[in-house]
Amino acid sequence: MENRFSFTKPKLEELPNPNPGARITYHDTHKKAAGLQLRHTSTSKTFFIQKRVDGRPERVTIGKFPDMSIEKAREEAARLSGLIAQKINPNTDARALKTETTLQELFDNFLKHRRNRRGAFLSEKTKRSYQSDFKLYLSKWGKRKLSQFKDTDFGKLHADIGKSHPATANRVIRVASSLFGYAAEKKLFKGTNPVQGIRQFPETKRDRFLQSDELPAFFSSLAEEPNDTLRDYFLLSLLTGARRSNVQEMQWSQINLDRAEWRIPTTKNGEPQTVTLSPEAVEILRSRQGCDPVWVFPGTGATGHIVEPKKAWARVLERAGIDNLRIHDLRRTLGSWQAKTGASLVIVGKSLNHKSPSTTAIYARLDLDPVRESVERATGAMLAAGGLKESGVIVPIKRNKA
Repeated sequence: MENRFSFTKPKLEELPNPNPGARITYHDTHKKAAGLQLRHTSTSKTFFIQKRVDGRPERVTIGKFPDMSIEKAREEAARLSGLIAQKINPNTDARALKTETTLQELFDNFLKHRRNRRGAFLSEKTKRSYQSDFKLYLSKWGKRKLSQFKDTDFGKLHADIGKSHPATANRVIRVASSLFGYAAEKKLFKGTNPVQGIRQFPETKRDRFLQSDELPAFFSSLAEEPNDTLRDYFLLSLLTGARRSNVQEMQWSQINLDRAEWRIPTTKNGEPQTVTLSPEAVEILRSRQGCDPVWVFPGTGATGHIVEPKKAWARVLERAGIDNLRIHDLRRTLGSWQAKTGASLVIVGKSLNHKSPSTTAIYARLDLDPVRESVERATGAMLAAGGLKESGVIVPIKRNKA
């Protein structure tokens, strides 16, 4: 029999025994062999690979046949070859490999110590998002050492998720890439990022916002909402166009009602933002004074403010008969109505604190007056469409007594 062939169980079982003291080496030619070889003596058949490490030939034992299957041997040969490509000698670094960081250990370290580009620790909301994705898609690899990952692992995962959820697949891959980037930064991993080079699926950008014919039912439903805090939160989200996390974390110390301004110290894009408050927004805020010394929208949880009011939002939409509308769409609604009422894209970008390299310089020179005018014009148009605008003031909404 030739010494080079594609290993199969019958062929390896039929190999003629060498004379005592002799050994014969066979080479696997299967496309997934990854350099797999078999050393056959009169007493054993042993899988191994032989590679050059630091210029010297190095033989790494994998396991004995038939105790180890051919498929497992090929997988291990590929893994060991990957280590050698990273200049890790599986023989001399065996002890180091045993103490190497696992994916779960890396993830725990990441959540605890990772800082964002502004130097702040990850927010609780971001942590929850990472934890959800890790639990659903990556925790199955939690015990695997970092050097044991191949780019094909994440390529296949991305493809499998993307068959039905392309946006989710892209997000999971971004999480994995962030983890390995953090590992390299902290010297926990000295190989190449196995997620690098995976092309993400194209995503359709969401363009949902409240239409004219939906506004009457939406405002009517808000008027019936029994929870004053959440009702006002939804209204302020719409009337300011601010990101929902910023509205949830709104503090009285950030608000100047005399100037009708709300100063957000830090936003998602790393920049502070001054939000102009329309008369309707000021009216709502004045009605909320005294509800809490710190938070405009206090909550009962550990943060002290409201967090993800999904149930109340579902109630509002159900009463209004509106489908497929998210809280974040309220932000897009203000921008859309600004555009509808004649605002330029520069004004819209300034009021929503969008950050774009090509327009940042223009934003920086803009005065707040045209932004205020645009926001108030859009607010008035929305309220008029919703049947709530009378003589320049918002129609009072029933306020529940404590």
